[in-house]
Amino acid sequence: MSETPAAGVLASVPLPMPVALPAPAPGWAIEADVVVVGSGVAGLTAALRCAAAGRRTVIVTKAGLDDGSTRWAQGGIAAALGEGDSPDQHLADTLVAGVGLCDEAAVATLVTEAPAAVRELIALGAAFDLEEDGGLALGREGGHHRHRIAHAGGDATGAEVSRALVAAVRAAGIETVEHALALDLLRDASGRAAGVTLHVMGEGRHDGVGAVHAPAVVLATGGMGQMYAATTNPPVSTGDGVALALRAGAEVSDVEFVQFHPTVLYLGPEAEGQQLLISEAVRGEGARLVDAEGVRFMRGQHELAELAPRDVVTKAITRRMLEQGVSHMYLDARHFGERLWRRRFPTILAACRANGFDPVTEPVPIAPAAHYASGGVRTDRSGRTTIPGLYACGETACTGVHGANRLASNSLLEGLVFAARLAGAIAADAGAAGDSPAAAAAPAAAPGPAAAPLPPPEARAAIQRVMTEGAGVLRSAASLEAAARALDALGLAEDDRKPAEPGAESWETANLHLVARALVTAAAQRAETRGSHWREDLPERDDARWRRHLVLTLRPGPTGSILDIRTTETPAFPPTAVAAQQNPENP
Repeated sequence: MSETPAAGVLASVPLPMPVALPAPAPGWAIEADVVVVGSGVAGLTAALRCAAAGRRTVIVTKAGLDDGSTRWAQGGIAAALGEGDSPDQHLADTLVAGVGLCDEAAVATLVTEAPAAVRELIALGAAFDLEEDGGLALGREGGHHRHRIAHAGGDATGAEVSRALVAAVRAAGIETVEHALALDLLRDASGRAAGVTLHVMGEGRHDGVGAVHAPAVVLATGGMGQMYAATTNPPVSTGDGVALALRAGAEVSDVEFVQFHPTVLYLGPEAEGQQLLISEAVRGEGARLVDAEGVRFMRGQHELAELAPRDVVTKAITRRMLEQGVSHMYLDARHFGERLWRRRFPTILAACRANGFDPVTEPVPIAPAAHYASGGVRTDRSGRTTIPGLYACGETACTGVHGANRLASNSLLEGLVFAARLAGAIAADAGAAGDSPAAAAAPAAAPGPAAAPLPPPEARAAIQRVMTEGAGVLRSAASLEAAARALDALGLAEDDRKPAEPGAESWETANLHLVARALVTAAAQRAETRGSHWREDLPERDDARWRRHLVLTLRPGPTGSILDIRTTETPAFPPTAVAAQQNPENP
C-alpha cells in the first residue's frame, strides 16, 4: 500500500518501523571533534587522517577493532600500477562492470587516486606480495583486462590491510569504544549532526547506553549481507549505518544492487550465516567453472569467460543450476597443483580442506551468496551526505563508483580513497564554520519518538529467509510483493506477542528489518534487469527509463515511518545539498 506521493516522488510507502530506536537515555558521554562508526579500511583510514589533522577522534566499533569485513577480503586492491596499465583503462573496466549506472566523475576520482592510495598504505606498513625483482605482484580478477590487483599473503589482503591500519591507530593513541552498537544520530538545534547514541555491550570503561558528542559523524559500518541466509559477510554486517542514516532522514541510493559473489563454497542447503568465499583471484589464475559433467559453461557467455564481471558469472551459474535442477556448480583448479595452491591461496586451501574438500585433487562445489552492497548512504566525492555534519565512506556509502555492479577489488580501494577525501572535507567544513579543532559538539537533540514497535530478535532468521526467497539472485514483481508483505508483518505488533525489549539484539534486528524493506521497495520499483538486480519477469535492460539512480528517504508517519522514492535525472549523482553549499563547483 502506498500513500499519494509528493511531486517528484515515484512512491511513498508506509512502513511499520520506528523512526528512532527506543532506548534508555544516555548514561554517559564522550566529547570529540569527530566520531567514526566502524573499524574497517574506510573507518580506520578516516580516523587516522582526522587525528593527523589535529582533530580529537573517537572510533566506535561493534566488535573488536579488527573484526569488520576488511579482514575477510581475499582478493586485493585494484590500481593501475603495472607496466602498460593506466587509470583510463581501470576506469573503462569499472564503467563496463557498472552497467551504465556509474557516476563517471566519481570513478575518475577513484582510479586516478588509486596508485597513490596503495603506496600510502605500503608506507603505513602494509606488506604486499612482491615479484622476485621487488616490484608488486599484480593479479587479475573478473572484469579486469589487466593484471592490476595488489595482494598480500596470497589470499589474505584484507587481514594484512586491517593489521597495518589497526597498528597505526593504536600507535596514534586514537580513543576507541569497542563492542558498541551505534543507535541513532544526535542533532543540534539547527539540524546539524551532533554525535551518536550507542550501546556498549559487556564490561569495560563504558557500559550500557551512552553518547559521543561530535560535530562530525562518519558512518563506516560496512555492508548488510546478514539480511540473507547465506553470505560472505561477518555477523556484524547488519546494515547499521544505512539504517541509522535512513532514520535520520539522509538520502540512501542504489540499495537494490546487492552483489552475489559467484563462487562461495557450497556446504549444503541448510548452510546459513557467513560462508567461505573462494576469491575471484582463483579464477584469475586460471580456475574453471564446470558443471557436474565437467562442462565449462562460461565459454560463449562472455569474452572473458570465467573472468566476466560478477553479475554475468552469477547469472550464468544460476541459469545452469536451474536448467539442470541442481543446487551448485563446481570450481576446477586441479591443474594448479599443490605448490601454486599453497603459495597463492593458502587460506582458501586450508579452509576448503577443513570443510572436507581438497581443491588440489577435486573440483569444489560452489554457489552464489550475498556479498557486497553497491548502494548505501548517498554522498558526494568527499563523503558528505545530505545532512550537514554527517559523512559516510566505504561499503556504507554510495559514491556512485560501483553503479549496478561493483568491479572486483574496487571495494578496499574505495574505502582508502574516499575516506582520505572525507577527512579533508571534515577539516575544510569545520574551518568554513569557524570551529576550532577542540570544539565540543553543540547540545544534542534527542531522537524523536519511536511510533512503531521493535521486531523481536528471533525475527532475524525470518528476515533472512524472506530476503533469500524473494529478493535474492532472482527477483520478480510477485516475489518482491510477497517479501514486502512478509517483512511488514514482522513489524506489526500482535495481541498475543510480547513486545520486544530494547536491547542489542532487537536493535540490530530492527536495522536489518529496515534495510531489507528499503531494498525490496527499491527492487520493486526498478522495472528492468541491470547488473546485480535480476528481474526474471523483466529480463531486459531499459536505458530509456532506468539509466538513473533510485534515491530513498524516510520520514515519520502516523504509525511508523514513510519511505519516499524518487529518481535522479541522469546516471551522475546530483551534488548533495551540503556539498553544493560548501563548494558548488567541485563536490
